[in-house]
Amino acid sequence: MTTSPQQDSLSPAWWTKEVHESAWDRAKAALERDWEQTKRDLGGRGPDLNQDVDDTLKQAAGKDILPAPGQPNIEGGTENPNWERDREPARFGVGARQQYGEQHPTWTEDLEQKLSDEWQAGTFMVKRAWADVRGAVRRGYEKVV
Repeated sequence: MTTSPQQDSLSPAWWTKEVHESAWDRAKAALERDWEQTKRDLGGRGPDLNQDVDDTLKQAAGKDILPAPGQPNIEGGTENPNWERDREPARFGVGARQQYGEQHPTWTEDLEQKLSDEWQAGTFMVKRAWADVRGAVRRGYEKVV
């Protein structure tokens, strides 16, 4: 049996990184959050992630925000009345974390200036002032995987 370049030897022949691995990564992260919350609910230590079964199912399906490990769920998730307004800035923040997270593990004034400049120069995003999107960008940078 020959495996495709996108497949490891432990996966079925139809398994692809783009389709199946990303779904597994979401489900795995949501289930890990659920397990951590269950341990805490039963008297264990650790942060309260504000995670319940509805959150786990939505996160696993990619229908809700998946915060960074150890971070509580964002209040209201995608059902937050501001989600439609904040989706693109949060997306920008998540992408920025992937791009700059190693160099800037925490939000700093230098990072904010860089992101502000990039946001204002961008033509692919909803045109809103940095002051209006700053909070959503920062939440995306700090809380979402």
